[in-house]
Amino acid sequence: MSSIGQRIPEWLIVSRETESNLLELCRLVKKWTAVVNLVGKSTVEHLWERHILDSAQVFSFLPGHARTWIDLGSGAGFPGLVVAILAKERRPNLNVTLIEADQRKAVFLSEAARLLDLSVTVLCARAESVAPSNGDVVSARALSSLSVLCGFAKRHVADGGVVVLPKGANVDAEIAAAKTQWKFSFQKFNSKTEVSASILVLKNIQDA
Repeated sequence: MSSIGQRIPEWLIVSRETESNLLELCRLVKKWTAVVNLVGKSTVEHLWERHILDSAQVFSFLPGHARTWIDLGSGAGFPGLVVAILAKERRPNLNVTLIEADQRKAVFLSEAARLLDLSVTVLCARAESVAPSNGDVVSARALSSLSVLCGFAKRHVADGGVVVLPKGANVDAEIAAAKTQWKFSFQKFNSKTEVSASILVLKNIQDA
């Protein structure tokens, strides 16, 4: 295996400590996936590209004034734990909350955060049952359709906050479907890790 430094892309500038933490997260996910099935077994050998780097790119959408980041359906910690690792170096005052309904995955998130010395809050609950979080940033990755995510995000995002959603090749169809139920402004950015993928940044989600 090549060293992590050789695999860090130009757009991701991090310290040696942060590199080490990202690599350790990879190790932990691989270890736990054998028991808990955190990620699809077909992607385990490509964790760095498919999950770590894909998650890291969402951090660039963190507004300068933001103090709270809410990650919905955190699963194996993508993007929530990756955001927390990057924030430890770049934005140490950022409060990161991970919401995960699966108890075993929530246990993993708490243990990984402890081992990586990350200051995060883990809530084992469904996104729709948690009290509104008033997050400056709300994220969700591979959790549900955009229509469903708009409902979750509207509940948890603060007034003036942003919703950051990695999406796949069907993003335009998802936007069209969501627009039948919701009003929102959005920007679509090309993914840095997958040619057919995008990052959606939504604001001002309202009922249609």
